[in-house]
Amino acid sequence: MIKGILNGLKTYGNSFGLVTKLGLWKYFAIPMVISLLTAAIIITAAYGFSDDIGHWVEQIWPWEWGKQAFFVFAEILSALVIIAVGFILYKHIVMALSAPFMSPVSEKIEAHLLGTKYNPRDTTFGEQLWRGIRINVRNLSMELLLTIPILLLSLIPLIGFISPILLFLMQAYYAGFGNMDYTLERHFTYEKSVQFVRQNKGQAIGNGIVFMLFLLIPVIGVILVLPLSVTAATKQTIGLLPPREDVKRTIEPTDPKQLNSK
Repeated sequence: MIKGILNGLKTYGNSFGLVTKLGLWKYFAIPMVISLLTAAIIITAAYGFSDDIGHWVEQIWPWEWGKQAFFVFAEILSALVIIAVGFILYKHIVMALSAPFMSPVSEKIEAHLLGTKYNPRDTTFGEQLWRGIRINVRNLSMELLLTIPILLLSLIPLIGFISPILLFLMQAYYAGFGNMDYTLERHFTYEKSVQFVRQNKGQAIGNGIVFMLFLLIPVIGVILVLPLSVTAATKQTIGLLPPREDVKRTIEPTDPKQLNSK
């Protein structure tokens, strides 16, 4: 898995240059708007609702002394919780709604890497959107389900410190999953795509780690996260797919089994 994670990180290497070379920036205009609007809504919600939730939580403090301090604490905590939940929701909302725009990008990158003979899309805008929603609702459900035991783990002395690390890696995995599926939708069914990513967990985590780190960069990170992560995921996924005899690759396979068969 470590090797897969490192490969996932490595594929970001010339992603910016590849997007520029192929003239793909125009395809990211609408996803960038979706990304910025989603981030703005989450930040606005955190600012607006934190005060209301703070006043509601304040009611559990029975004494007059320290009431204001407790309110400030409750307000800050409420804002952090909203941002944390919003952070989880953000990536799945953006990935789901951006699916019809990211699939053509992935297709053009695949055509560039594999030549003229490759798997073109045979799905409509609506079908791509529905698949994106289906994948991301599934991933969001799994992520929220796994978050509960990981948070409980944080309460255990001595080993609780690994909880934030596990949370980050889990979120990275599902972020990488979504990025890889823009390519997988042309090759596999929904069920087989899920199985494919499970078999390549390290690759998904590696892609998702950079995705998550980009989100920590104000404004610029939100703008660039999709172009670079989707480009990297496409290169990475193409390298993992089984080789085809009718295709001349311009990149080396990244699956160890394929490398050993050469």
